Amino acid sequence: MSGALEALLRHPALWRGGGFTDAPATVPTGFRRLDERLPSGGWPLSALIEILVPTAGIGEIRLLIPALRALSTARPDEPRWIAWLGPPHLPYAPALADAGLDPSRTLVIKPRAGLDLLWAMEQALRSGACAAVLGWVGAAGDQALRRLSLAAGEGQSIGFLFRPPFHRSEASPAALRLLLTARDNGLDVEILKSRGGAPARIDSLPIH
Repeated sequence: MSGALEALLRHPALWRGGGFTDAPATVPTGFRRLDERLPSGGWPLSALIEILVPTAGIGEIRLLIPALRALSTARPDEPRWIAWLGPPHLPYAPALADAGLDPSRTLVIKPRAGLDLLWAMEQALRSGACAAVLGWVGAAGDQALRRLSLAAGEGQSIGFLFRPPFHRSEASPAALRLLLTARDNGLDVEILKSRGGAPARIDSLPIH
C-alpha cells in the first residue's frame, strides 16, 4: 500500500462502508413498547432528541426518568450533571430523589429567552460535564438546531429539546423526533422521525 493511500485511509473525514454494521449506542427508555420501535432499542446517545408537547406536565418527564437515572449512574467514579435549561416548573428535589436521581447532581439554569437559552444548551452539551441536557425552547432556526446536534456528539451527551407541536412540519437535524399526546394514565407517542428507523405510533403507553 502506498504512503499516499495510507494517509488517505487515516484521514478523519473518511467514511468506510464496512462500518455500517455498527449499531449506534443507545440507552433503554425503560418502556418496552417504545424500545421495540426505536432503532437499537433506546434513546440514541450523543444525539439531539426533539420532543413536541402541547403543554408542560403531561408526562414528558416521567417518560425520561428511567433513562436519566441510568445516565446519571453510568460513571460512578466520574458522575455527570443532569442539566435543566428553562424548565416551565422548578424541579422538586424530593421527587427527583424518589425517582432515583441525585438532586446534588441536578443543574437548573433559567437563562433569558431566545438565543441565550440555545447558547446555554449548546455549551452544556459540548462541555462533556452533562450526561443529559433538557431544554425548553420555542423558535429555533436550522443552524441553531444543527449546532445543538453537533454539540451533543462532541460532549457525548443527550440533548432533549422540548418544543410546541406546531413545529412538527419543520425540518430538523434531530436524530429522533417524538410527538406526545396525553392519554389517561399514559401517553400516545408518535415517532415522527427516527434516524435508521421508520415513523410509528404507540397508543396508550403507560407511564404512571
